[in-house]
Amino acid sequence: MNKYIYTAAASGNQTMDQMATATNNVANLTTDGFRAQLDSFRAVPVVSKDLPVQAFVVDATVGADFSPATSHKTDRNLDVALQGKGWLVVQDSKGREAYTRAGSLKTDPNGLLQTQHGLYVLSDAGPITLPPDESVTIGKDGTISTIPVGNNVANTNLIGRLKLVNPPENNLVRGDDGLFRTKNGVAAETDPNVTVVSGAVEDSNVNAVKGLVDIIALSEKFAVNMKLLTSAQMNDEKASTVISRN
Repeated sequence: MNKYIYTAAASGNQTMDQMATATNNVANLTTDGFRAQLDSFRAVPVVSKDLPVQAFVVDATVGADFSPATSHKTDRNLDVALQGKGWLVVQDSKGREAYTRAGSLKTDPNGLLQTQHGLYVLSDAGPITLPPDESVTIGKDGTISTIPVGNNVANTNLIGRLKLVNPPENNLVRGDDGLFRTKNGVAAETDPNVTVVSGAVEDSNVNAVKGLVDIIALSEKFAVNMKLLTSAQMNDEKASTVISRN
């Protein structure tokens, strides 16, 4: 059997995985605060006495593209877009801290501040509860204030402050739920330098054109791998024919 069949088969399998990543990125073009996933290939030699010169391919996940994205105005008091680097802190389904840049927020029937997916947004003191029938203002530093409807600015009530963090990007890992967490599981400290803009939401940083080009290129790469496998099969059949005739 031709030796390159192992490389072609492994490359074809990993190309399908990379295709899934590229497709997922394109599918999240309109997901607020989404960070594109990055994958890469690397060749790994087969450590074996029987196959000393062969190699196979593995998909080495690089991580996420943390480059900034544009923001769009919504004029909603509960929407925030982070400026520069930084993250909002939310409570995941297991009660742990997790990080997101999706700043379109809302309140549940009890007044608890949460994301559009129902995750509670945290301050340094825990979940944030907003009083009913009051106008909400979120400052640049994440400070949340409310004003009773019909009252003047002098009656402003300080509710709390969004927990804004900026852990090292090389210490972040994306979970299956799309949220980021620190690799060691330790909660990040509040960073006073992280700021937000109220009444706006950050877009996805996925480049639509690049995403579509990647999908086309990966499709062609997969086709090449399949041609290599077909070629290997034909070579084996011809070799078997020659051997049987002799």
